[in-house]
Amino acid sequence: MKVLITGASSGIGRDMARVFSNKGYDLILVARDKNNLNKLKDELKTNVDIIPMDLGNVENCKKLYEKVKDKNIDILINNAGFGAIGAFRKTDMDNELSMIDLNIKAVHVLTKLFLDDFVKRDSGHILNVSSASAFQPGPLMATYYSTKSYVYHLTLAIYEELRRMKSNVKISCLCPGPVNTNFNNVANCEFKMDALSSEYVAKYAIDKMLKNKLLIIPGFKIKLLYIFGRFVPNKLKLKITYNIQHRKTK
Repeated sequence: MKVLITGASSGIGRDMARVFSNKGYDLILVARDKNNLNKLKDELKTNVDIIPMDLGNVENCKKLYEKVKDKNIDILINNAGFGAIGAFRKTDMDNELSMIDLNIKAVHVLTKLFLDDFVKRDSGHILNVSSASAFQPGPLMATYYSTKSYVYHLTLAIYEELRRMKSNVKISCLCPGPVNTNFNNVANCEFKMDALSSEYVAKYAIDKMLKNKLLIIPGFKIKLLYIFGRFVPNKLKLKITYNIQHRKTK
């Protein structure tokens, strides 16, 4: 069995690689940071190929697919992504467009290309890493929340298409809340609620994915927030989310 993981050089992606390797899976690890990929490769127990690549470039996503499409990949993990905080009118547009390229376009392209292969052979699993932020609009992190909502809704839509086809291909969406990773440094924010460890989230996500769970939400508090949010008016959610993001701002 072979797994392709994007954003594998740190955080959840890195810990997923460790979990899969301990389970006996061979790996293809993709990220921009070649040094961290090599360090991770050295510690893993199974066969590992590393591909240093910036998936924020759509053409690179296509090149990645062409490079690995004949390697009999069983599981695709779309994990690469980043965020940024600040009022929408003040945040850097180029940075936001780069975020859209990585958080949306890379997931879209890789999901579409690999899904077609998986459907043709009637096997395979895709895990798209979204966020609990996908469940509501996000003032002060408007672009990030929107990108994760795209991933969430795309995944759910594909799930229903596969179900109606009676396909054996599976797709899952991971929606964690705050996680102790390098995310907050890149986003220039500080979590004010308890964050889960990336090791826990990785193990939980893989366990649920292998059980064909569609929506994977680690942590009891985030599950409660997901249920609670379904009954809260949009304007109240906006006020709550704004206050949460405002407290994060460094």
